[in-house]
Amino acid sequence: MYRDNDRLHDRGPDPAVLNIDELSYANNDYRNALWTGDHLQMTLMTIPVGGDIGTEIHPDTDQFFRVEGGLGLVQMGSARDRMNREHRVNRHDAIFVPAGTWHNILNIGRVPLRLYSIYAPPHHPRGTVHPTKADAQHEGD
Repeated sequence: MYRDNDRLHDRGPDPAVLNIDELSYANNDYRNALWTGDHLQMTLMTIPVGGDIGTEIHPDTDQFFRVEGGLGLVQMGSARDRMNREHRVNRHDAIFVPAGTWHNILNIGRVPLRLYSIYAPPHHPRGTVHPTKADAQHEGD
């Protein structure tokens, strides 16, 4: 999906200066690609109360998350059934996930978990918008 009629559209690869905090709270979609370049991509994410990103691995993509609001639990590890690194995260916390690391982020708070993710290289097609996690899974991610 792609929405060009609002401020939450993909601005890449043009240069941009954005207020991430403001846009994180304006985003209500599970995933919204806000900037996609040739070597880097930034997506906004909103995880509902009790929801999660879903256990995943990106073999060739390093990933950075920053929590803008809410309370989460990050799980990481070398195998899907061995995600033995767990950390509670909240506003202003940064999470670094090296390529090849299994990971998941769960919303364990009482409000939506708002964060953004930076992928290097880009992981989603330019302009990707997934209103829900089910929409993302339907598109194969």
